[in-house]
Amino acid sequence: MLLAAGAVFTVGVDLQRALPLRMPLADALPGVVAGRTGRDVRIGEEEVAVAGVTDYVMRYYESPDSTVPDPAFSVYVGYYDSQAQGTTIHSPKNCLPGAGWETLASTHIDIPTADGPVRVNRYLLQKGAAQALVLYWYQGRGRVEHNEYVLKWDLLRDAALRQRSDEALVRVVVPLAGNEEAALDLARQAAQALIPAVDAALPE
Repeated sequence: MLLAAGAVFTVGVDLQRALPLRMPLADALPGVVAGRTGRDVRIGEEEVAVAGVTDYVMRYYESPDSTVPDPAFSVYVGYYDSQAQGTTIHSPKNCLPGAGWETLASTHIDIPTADGPVRVNRYLLQKGAAQALVLYWYQGRGRVEHNEYVLKWDLLRDAALRQRSDEALVRVVVPLAGNEEAALDLARQAAQALIPAVDAALPE
């Protein structure tokens, strides 16, 4: 079955379309989330080349009042207009440990949206004395998906039948300052704002 799916995918890759975004991600993402103002940062050219993204946003959201001890958080969205051998999404499940983060716990949670709840991955990570709460999911071709096995199957099917493999990875990182529930609430708010914003930029 896997060999047959692989053969179908190979045919689909040869025919698939590279679909542009309807608007740049930087324009689509909200400038303010949960009372925190976004500030974009650039990723090194070598890292961008390794990731193989068509477009991306790396944005830090911080309180405008520096005297308020509200935690800042970061958002990364990387978009691929098509995926093929060597230019596929890099899973945070692999990338974060490679950057020195250790997984303390992993599960998933549901995020309410106007179209109903969607499920995303939730990770608790540690690097030295620092801890962080991470939510991430994959978004594209009319779906929000957390399960990477389902994601791969959908990719195979859509590449073969629809000639499409466009997809975005969305990740929210909230540094943990001791209160995990407060960090989770902030991450949820960010996810609720990001899902429709990213959807507005993605191809229909």
